[in-house]
Amino acid sequence: MRSELQRTAIAAEVRARVAQWRRAGDRIGFVPTMGNLHAGHHALVAAARARCERVVASVFVNPTQFGPNEDYAAYPRTIEDDAAGLTAAGCDLLFEPTVAELYPFGVAASVRVHVPLLGDGLCGAFRPGHFDGVATVVSKLFHLVQPDLAFFGRKDFQQLRVIERMTRDLGLDIEVVGVDTVREPDGLAMSSRNQYLSAEERARAVEIHRTLLAMREAVGQGRDRVAVEKAALDRLTAAGFRVDYAAIRCAEDLAEPAAERREAWVALVAARLGKARLIDNVLI
Repeated sequence: MRSELQRTAIAAEVRARVAQWRRAGDRIGFVPTMGNLHAGHHALVAAARARCERVVASVFVNPTQFGPNEDYAAYPRTIEDDAAGLTAAGCDLLFEPTVAELYPFGVAASVRVHVPLLGDGLCGAFRPGHFDGVATVVSKLFHLVQPDLAFFGRKDFQQLRVIERMTRDLGLDIEVVGVDTVREPDGLAMSSRNQYLSAEERARAVEIHRTLLAMREAVGQGRDRVAVEKAALDRLTAAGFRVDYAAIRCAEDLAEPAAERREAWVALVAARLGKARLIDNVLI
């Protein structure tokens, strides 16, 4: 029978517990989060539980992935609710570090990890430094937790690709697992930032998913990629979104598709509605 959720803010305690489990022959699954957890995060824990004997989750609102005018201070912090949800989802250990624990020399003096090309376009172009912050904190967490597998949602598709590349390039012996996006009944991708939406904005937000499905259908019908992107941008703008991008890219490396390349594509959207910046994607 699985024991009650254990909690710690100290990296050395996480390492000691993981080492104990590994000596017992257990595989370690890891789910890094920024907290304010919802069913999408719980699905990551369930995926880890299905493949691993032990599951570690972290809750850390990482300052280095927020820009100067973004919502770091206001980002919802709900640690007790998060712990209850993780318990119900089957997590064994919750790591809830302080900023000082992960950035012992201070944020400004921290070593940074940069993943070129993959992290520079799309969201990286609109949120400079964001993926440096993501890669930095995930690499720190990977070294501290030392999991066998780590689980990330495919809603953050560019993030998933950045972490996959970083893990491989740094020679980390960790399998990065992408987990399908969890959606509301009307198709809206679950996100902690959905709570920023007013009731009227929430009703409109589903247009992102509908637009992505229309992009996939149009590409399937042979329409020109650039024309499909333009139609998607116009559709979202007409619906009241401030669109960062509506793009079709190669799913493997996020490069712009070329006629001679024959691989899977992905349609991606990032758009702002009220106070919320929403992202989503669908594979083509």
